[in-house]
Amino acid sequence: MFYQPSKEFKKRKIRSSPAKEIEPQEIFLDKLAKEKEEKFGLSEKRLELPLSSRIFELIFLIFLIAGILLFLKTFQLQILEGKKLASLARQNTQRLFLLPKERGIIYDSKFKPLVFNQPGFDLILDKRDLPQEKRERKEILGQIFDLLKKDLSLSFDQFRKKIKENDYYKVLVLEDLSQETLILVETQLKNFPALEIQKNTIRSYPEGENFSHLLGYTGRISQKELSFYQDYSLFDRIGKAGLEKFYESILRGKPKQILVERDALGEERKREVLSEGQPGKNLVLWLQSSLQKKLKTELEQALKAVGAKKGAAVALNPKTGGVLSLVSLPSFDNNLFSRGGKKEDFEKIWNDPLFPLFNRSLAGEYPPGSTIKPLVALAALEEKVISPQKMIYDPGAIQVQHQYDPEIVYTFSDWKAHGWVDLRKAIAESCNVYFYTIGGGHQEIKGLGAKKIKDYLSLFGWGQITGIDLPGEREGLIPDPFWKESQKNENWYIGDTYLLAIGQGDILATPLQVAVAFGAIANGGTLYQPQLVKEIVDQNKNLIKKNHPKILKENFISKKNLKIVKEGMREAVTYGSAKILKDLPVKAAAKTGTAQTPQPGRYHHWVTVFAPLEDPEIVLTILIEEVWGMQAATLPVAKNVLEWYFSTHPLDSNL
Repeated sequence: MFYQPSKEFKKRKIRSSPAKEIEPQEIFLDKLAKEKEEKFGLSEKRLELPLSSRIFELIFLIFLIAGILLFLKTFQLQILEGKKLASLARQNTQRLFLLPKERGIIYDSKFKPLVFNQPGFDLILDKRDLPQEKRERKEILGQIFDLLKKDLSLSFDQFRKKIKENDYYKVLVLEDLSQETLILVETQLKNFPALEIQKNTIRSYPEGENFSHLLGYTGRISQKELSFYQDYSLFDRIGKAGLEKFYESILRGKPKQILVERDALGEERKREVLSEGQPGKNLVLWLQSSLQKKLKTELEQALKAVGAKKGAAVALNPKTGGVLSLVSLPSFDNNLFSRGGKKEDFEKIWNDPLFPLFNRSLAGEYPPGSTIKPLVALAALEEKVISPQKMIYDPGAIQVQHQYDPEIVYTFSDWKAHGWVDLRKAIAESCNVYFYTIGGGHQEIKGLGAKKIKDYLSLFGWGQITGIDLPGEREGLIPDPFWKESQKNENWYIGDTYLLAIGQGDILATPLQVAVAFGAIANGGTLYQPQLVKEIVDQNKNLIKKNHPKILKENFISKKNLKIVKEGMREAVTYGSAKILKDLPVKAAAKTGTAQTPQPGRYHHWVTVFAPLEDPEIVLTILIEEVWGMQAATLPVAKNVLEWYFSTHPLDSNL
């Protein structure tokens, strides 16, 4: 039974505020609630309390800091690292493959190939395709190791470490796979998504040691090279020395580019060829491969005969500057570097005290000895220091008083007493006293002086690189008073000029520089830049580019004076220091040289020859290092090579 308020009670209302009225039943319910509280011993409690302003400030601060941190992280990911992360994301879904095209062939002047391409296969592991879970990853690597352990020369722990510590996604597991291993891996590739086989070109040099310094070799690209060259992968081979290095961009061509897209499960979704690439172009050399082999063989025999171990030779066409032959001994087998040899084989080469990798023909710097004398003679004629008919008496030495103390007398010796000599005979017999006199001056003859000698040697290309299309060329050295004072902290004396005039002292030249200079004497006054490559052709041997002869200087020496010097060099063959060459099939002109070394009793032996005399087709310069005594070392090489050359090569053959 519910209580029913009376009409009187209903008319009464309590107004709590202008906006709200309290109904009578609400008062009644409050009374019942109070009675319940008293019955159960509960005190009246407030359900809502006002919050402190500090709490609001703390909550605001927390949200502010969180917002700032969120903004900064977003800025880092979107702005600072956006490109990097986007690239990483693309790498997870997109892979760019660079497939090298066929590398260009190198031919000699008769289109004989000097290098071949052989297919090679490398096994690559892509770490991005390995399981992320550590246990599964180890299990997969274990299975791969078991598959390859016959060819791997390391333990499983070393194999895992190699994979883990590699800075790149892709790791070279095995290179140059054997046919057996290649077949085995191909059958298992579907079970190992992280493995891939990459085809490569391996260079094969059929006559490696005959052309090693000239051709060079290829090898794995280094990290430094990878940062410099574009469109290369970590597993590409690149030219490391010789023509392979100098003409790398031409020989390599452009790789085929393939973009592969994969889904989240690693399955291939799309394959797109971005570029078909281009095969490498072929090089045709001025080189005569038969001359190269003959010259190398004769030089090797001469080294054995005189007890020497190092030598070099250069043959040029004086009409073009084309390199007909370029030899450096000892040599090496460039196949070792191209295919990857045993560790002990590499160590043997690197530790060889004879430095077989060193190209002595263009980087070896030696005192030129008497080969300098025709150049000094030309300088003296050009400067009118002496006439070609002027006679100078050679008693076997020249004596010079000290500039400030006449009691002190310096003696500069000749290799023998020559008596009265003119310029032609001085060249033919290699008379030191004559060249002391015209170089440094004596009695009534003033002499050229060090500066003039240097100026004329520079005109012939000494003291500077020739610009040959091979890497590693050295520039030699022409000393002068400034150089000696700055480098040796010593004064320049008349004796220094005398030594310079006969190619001794601090002066250095390379065999290539000597050959280039005598090429200008042979052809009548044109200095050509030496070139190995004559033409660049495509895969069908169609001409792409022809390397025309490059003239460095011309008409810088009087033809009349050149004729006089050539006559002196001819007399060296008819009766002088090179008379062993008198019986060649053609007339030749030559100049020999013997230069002292730091080892007492040992000399560098030189000869430079050009022939035929009237219209030279070949300039041949030969050097043998550290020969004991004054025995004839280089002349027999020149004689045998030129006899063979003019017996097997017709004149005017466009060599």
